[in-house]
Amino acid sequence: MSSKTSTAPRARHGGMRSAEKPKDFKKALGKLAVFCKRHWWSMLIALIFTIAGTVLTVIGPSYIEEIVNELTAAISGIATGQPIRDVNIDLVWDTGLLLIIIYVLGAIFSIIESQILTTVTNKVAKRMRYDISTKINRLPLKYIDSHSYGDILSRVTNDVDLISQTLNNSISTLVSSIALFLGSMIMMFVTNWILALCAIAASLLGFSIMIMIMSKSQKYFAAQQKSMGDINGHIEEIYTGHNVVKAYNGEKGSKEKFDKINKKLYTSAWKSQFFSGTMMPLMNFVGNLGYVVVCVVGAVLAINGHIGFGVIAAFIIYVRLFTQPLSQMAQAFTNLQSASAASERVFEFLDEKEMPNENEKTAKIEKVKGNVTFDHVKFGYNTKDFDLPTSPVNKNAKSLRLVKSPIKMKKAIATYNPKKLIIKDFSADIHAGQKVAIVGPTGAGKTTLVNLLMRFYDVDSGEIRIDGVPTNSVTRQSIHELFSMVLQDTWIFDGTIKENIIYDKVGVTDEQVVAAAKACGLDHFIRTLPQGYDTKLDENTTISAGQRQLMTIARAMVQNGPMLILDEATSSVDTRTEIIIQQAMDKLTEGRTSFIIAHRLSTIKNADVILVMKNGDIIEKGTHDELLKKGGFYADLYNSQFESY
Repeated sequence: MSSKTSTAPRARHGGMRSAEKPKDFKKALGKLAVFCKRHWWSMLIALIFTIAGTVLTVIGPSYIEEIVNELTAAISGIATGQPIRDVNIDLVWDTGLLLIIIYVLGAIFSIIESQILTTVTNKVAKRMRYDISTKINRLPLKYIDSHSYGDILSRVTNDVDLISQTLNNSISTLVSSIALFLGSMIMMFVTNWILALCAIAASLLGFSIMIMIMSKSQKYFAAQQKSMGDINGHIEEIYTGHNVVKAYNGEKGSKEKFDKINKKLYTSAWKSQFFSGTMMPLMNFVGNLGYVVVCVVGAVLAINGHIGFGVIAAFIIYVRLFTQPLSQMAQAFTNLQSASAASERVFEFLDEKEMPNENEKTAKIEKVKGNVTFDHVKFGYNTKDFDLPTSPVNKNAKSLRLVKSPIKMKKAIATYNPKKLIIKDFSADIHAGQKVAIVGPTGAGKTTLVNLLMRFYDVDSGEIRIDGVPTNSVTRQSIHELFSMVLQDTWIFDGTIKENIIYDKVGVTDEQVVAAAKACGLDHFIRTLPQGYDTKLDENTTISAGQRQLMTIARAMVQNGPMLILDEATSSVDTRTEIIIQQAMDKLTEGRTSFIIAHRLSTIKNADVILVMKNGDIIEKGTHDELLKKGGFYADLYNSQFESY
């Protein structure tokens, strides 16, 4: 469903309501864990391999101690003038071979664990993107209208990618680091408790600073993800409206806004990465401090005969194995902070309120005739759902969150209306096969009326009936199947011309595609292209706005719904092409109930009935000639289009 069918106020790309909520990182990571629970067996196996590989790494230094002690014992008599005794080559050889086996097995376990986690994390990312894609189709149109396209895209791409990378890299790192940390600490106490206490004491400083940095840096990671969504939204907005920006010399304002958002992103990214970058140097300092302590204390113990040189050699390795996990854990926790911020945004989107489930609706409209009744319909947009770039005291719609001044806030609250009625009390009976034109000034509620008819929005009160069946008793999908629709804003996707015309229709023949193209005067242009109807439309193919409009009209002809909606369908074509389209539309509307929204009133002269809307109500009704004779609002509207001639 395209959001371009709506006249609801659009949220500015910089204003995301989600970013204003306090972040709960533990809750976000908890949701992520629940989301991954279907893969817990695979993850458990991967973690077992991780722990096994870590255990093998930890026990390695104890065998190095044996080799060093054997070599030290062999040459220990040199200082006293005693001959060097024979080295136990068998012991050194067997121990060395065992070490090689241990480290090779550790490497194999790490490779297996990495393969399993890579598979799992990519499956999680794939499912997350699928859920987001499915969620979009279940969200009400007001959500799409009130949120930035760029922000939604950022959640699908940046946030999901960040979560995937964190799961792939940080989880295994975190588990192996914890296992390595605990294992090396145990082995240090087993080897020598005095050196173990000295090494741990030297590391406590690093622990305390790491915890302090993590607590201070969480908010910056959240701000970084929010700013990333803001800047994606702004770029998407400026890129899609590039021609307008250039035409109105809006480059300076756009650049200033981009610089402002970019500065926020730079500030939050710099601070978060600064804190992240301090982890590694800090842990290196702690590790070097541990080496110094072990060497000094170990030397004293060795001189006094309490330990051998093998213990010192083993402890130097243990200190590295003990402090290295600290830096890895710090980096993993830093990545988890970014992932939790991304998870917050993704799951906030997935938790958004969906359109009501309609499985219980069994009513169907069989053999559609096309009688449509609007019975005292009322509808309004919730302006509080939108962040609008309006004055704080705008009486129609505003976001109170944009108000900074206390005086302006007081005025805003006094005038704030959370529900702006667009359709106030609309009633009309449309007979099957009639061509109904809906006209009126901008903001009268014309497109909103079509949105209600299509059930993109549900009415606040009153009822819309098709062939006597209330539309709210029929599923939205069933309602959509009743209509072919041509919008003012064209939508063309990457694919061939034929695929664009057919779109989602099943069983369409080439002859039907060609007939539709001929009917709207598009066939000649298509045949001049190198591949004709098989020409692929992408960024390298240039077609005019009018040709895009003709293509969407051909698509509506192929869809062949029993009813038709034309929302400014000829606004992008020239007068000659408009005549061709008008003739094609006359054929298309035969036997179909058609709703035509038009500002160019010359295109609706042959309408069976014209509904003139103003401020959400029908103020006049009749044919073109009847309304001109009345000399009322329609006559003034029609004549105003020719005043300059």
